[in-house]
Amino acid sequence: MSSILSEKHFHDEAAAYRFVEARVWANGITCPHCGNADEAKIGKLKGNSTRIGVHKCYACREPFTVKVGTIFESSHVPLHLWLQAIFLIASSKKGISSNQLHRTLGVTLKTAWFMSHRIREAMRMPLEDQGALGGGGKAVEVDETYVGGKESNKPIYKRRNKGSQGKAAVFSMVERGGEVRSMHLAQVTSANLRPILLAHVDDKSVIMTDDAGMYRKLGDDFAHEVVNHSAEEYVRGDAHTNTIESYFSILKRGINGVYHHISQQHLGRYLAEFDFRYNSRVALGVGDTARAERIVTSVVGKRLTYQTTGAR
Repeated sequence: MSSILSEKHFHDEAAAYRFVEARVWANGITCPHCGNADEAKIGKLKGNSTRIGVHKCYACREPFTVKVGTIFESSHVPLHLWLQAIFLIASSKKGISSNQLHRTLGVTLKTAWFMSHRIREAMRMPLEDQGALGGGGKAVEVDETYVGGKESNKPIYKRRNKGSQGKAAVFSMVERGGEVRSMHLAQVTSANLRPILLAHVDDKSVIMTDDAGMYRKLGDDFAHEVVNHSAEEYVRGDAHTNTIESYFSILKRGINGVYHHISQQHLGRYLAEFDFRYNSRVALGVGDTARAERIVTSVVGKRLTYQTTGAR
């Protein structure tokens, strides 16, 4: 039995192009320059001096490859190494560090960091492509957590008093047995949570929360069950937030154990990464290979340049 990473598209550049083309152009080749989808007006260039995978659109006279308009555009990293990186990130439950990718792929640390962020961008699902969480008879658990460095590791003059001060707030909603949505918020308050919940959660859902004050008014829009963590109540019949706490435990282990430090500037992409893996997990019938292929099919229109990452 051979490793999945021994497959040809992980090592051969021509095979890598064929693999990506079959997924990005599953419904036929489309010119990324003019949008022409008439394959009679698109030809594949051949010849010993021609780069792998080059096509020419005879509507706009422009050459292109499957990389144009995707996260791969303008990258000098071979496409087969991109596919290795995608598989490693897709199959690592708590993520994989840029340092590890740098050592495994043989690229520079800066390149590994940039590749990781491009892949996370492909894992980010736009709101319009996502349906509402929950529905009639379904429970959606809602909670917040805070990520950031430990106060004890900061210089004394920079330490806060206690609690969440100086940390980044992460707000998540998870449908039991379904998907999760996470986002970085400047503040978690009842005023800014209401429009988020109305946009992401079916109003026939039952919302499950702890007894934090910002959740008290959710009963105005949803059926609302509360577990009183302050009184050490964690489960009352079907009322609990154990599912979302389990998701947060994976997120925290990844941030603390793999990435160690995540700036608020890039936190949204890391949340997209953890959400994507959770939403395409084995319990929903998606294995590592299928999860990686889902990323490949999502690379179009998500080009990220080094400058737009906000890197310094």
